[in-house]
Amino acid sequence: MSTNTVPTLIVTFIRHGESTDNLQAKAVGKSLSSTRFDAIYASPLKRALWTGQAVQEAQPDPKPPLETSDLLREQHFGVAEGHPWQWNPTPGLTMEEHFARGLYPVLHERWEKFPEAESLDDLFDRAKKAIDELVMPYVWRAAKEGKKGVHIAIASHGLCISQLVVALLLKDESGVHPGDKYRGLQNTAWTRVTVDVKGAKEGEPLEFSDDNPPKLQVKVTDVNRHEHLADVTRQKGGIGREGFDPKQRDIRAFFGGAKIETEATAPELEEGRSESNARDEAEVEIH
Repeated sequence: MSTNTVPTLIVTFIRHGESTDNLQAKAVGKSLSSTRFDAIYASPLKRALWTGQAVQEAQPDPKPPLETSDLLREQHFGVAEGHPWQWNPTPGLTMEEHFARGLYPVLHERWEKFPEAESLDDLFDRAKKAIDELVMPYVWRAAKEGKKGVHIAIASHGLCISQLVVALLLKDESGVHPGDKYRGLQNTAWTRVTVDVKGAKEGEPLEFSDDNPPKLQVKVTDVNRHEHLADVTRQKGGIGREGFDPKQRDIRAFFGGAKIETEATAPELEEGRSESNARDEAEVEIH
């Protein structure tokens, strides 16, 4: 392949693995060990961080640096975190009255959110900031240094990745919104996006000012790749996309109001966990 056909930057987004052990994380790390990453970024939430660490450990020496960023955290659901949701609002109650009673109907609009929470629009704004601060500096620096094929990995969460991919695709010269179609990823599945600076060539530094950058061509090349899970032993007791995690409940029973453990007996609940994530785990329609 001609070096001129190699994109300026490649970004591999990796959804977190399970929280009980590192089998999935180790599997994705091994599967990507022949892919040389220049840098790895991860959400500080432990499942994503463990995944990022496993990918780093599987890299050949010298290993790429690993940094965490709060911009890569999962969408936060505020007072609804860790509580059962109900599929439909209770007739006769305002949304505020639902919240006051500890009832959390599934939200269908991107702007809607629970108290102290992020809406999907809020998450998208954060994703755009993450792309601008963590990804784009690699694009512009590579172009100015005449480099091609710079490759970074980002270990994050299902909903966050779905918005990160869209935010990056909107950097394409077309400016066309690709729609919300990058959610529902398997544990440790990876999605890859390439970014090419128009006019950039390997070994030929490109001159441009920061206020007049060249146009970009941004493409998704892989979505939800999870072949590495084929040899991972499935644990008993789980279902759905979080099936490897014994903490995960039957999501339908959960949203239907299944009893939740008391604080004394419940396992530690990580922020942004799928138990309070109807959009990603149950594929609720979002407008």
